[in-house]
Amino acid sequence: MNTKSLRRARPAALVLAVVAASTVALVSCGDDNDSSGSSSSAQASTPDASSFSGMTPSALKSAASSAVASARAEASALASSASAAASSFDAAVSAEVARASKDAQNELKDVEGQGNAMSDVAMTGKPRAQTSGLLAVVVTITNKTDKKASYAVQVDFLDSSGKVVETRYVGAENLAPGAKAQPVAISAKPPEPVLTPKLAKAQRY
Repeated sequence: MNTKSLRRARPAALVLAVVAASTVALVSCGDDNDSSGSSSSAQASTPDASSFSGMTPSALKSAASSAVASARAEASALASSASAAASSFDAAVSAEVARASKDAQNELKDVEGQGNAMSDVAMTGKPRAQTSGLLAVVVTITNKTDKKASYAVQVDFLDSSGKVVETRYVGAENLAPGAKAQPVAISAKPPEPVLTPKLAKAQRY
């Protein structure tokens, strides 16, 4: 190759070398950027646990379940307590009604006729819708005297022929002058046949 040809070839070779170097540099930069980008992306998609506070979702779920179970247990205990209290109250009321009925019956046992207090007593029927279909009457006892008094009352339940098929006793103790008491006389017989309540005796003592 002559000198003139060498002079023409050197600039061309130099240009090729520069282009090659530039290409390597670009590829290197691209790789660095991709690596950096991938690293940043990985860091962004994986949060640092130390930056959070409080409980994890699983811990929150467990705490919520525990709270619900505790509330249910407490509600159940309260319901049981209320039921026991209601049963105790019903038993006490039933015992008191039974005692008052027995006392009234004993008081009227030797009373002849209708007694001395028929004018102090009145009866009012209760709607069967309020008594589960049973026949019940409210016996209103009013102490019309000027002294404290007790009362015993007998209520008979009659069938359509006028026959007494059931008798109930109610009473009131130590009523002050002008005071009222309203015990309830309830028939234990079925709704049919229909019975009629009758004030049979009333004694003040």
